[in-house]
Amino acid sequence: MVFPMKTTLVIDDTVMARLREEAARQKTTISSLVEAALRLLLEPSDKPRKLSPLPTFKSGGAMVDIANREALYGVMGGRR
Repeated sequence: MVFPMKTTLVIDDTVMARLREEAARQKTTISSLVEAALRLLLEPSDKPRKLSPLPTFKSGGAMVDIANREALYGVMGGRR
């Protein structure tokens, strides 16, 4: 049987404030958040993490051919 061990950590005030906020948001303890973070840090990962897909959007098409410098300057309001 494994018994939890108490320890003392020195944590920056701003990090601690964010940790308290996150614990309240998740309705959990600071200890459980710190333990979960340490497990993520210490447990080896054999496979790369899957990244979320990047957002896509429809731009409505090109307003100007960027190869046409004069047309590009016109769309930019004459700024060169």
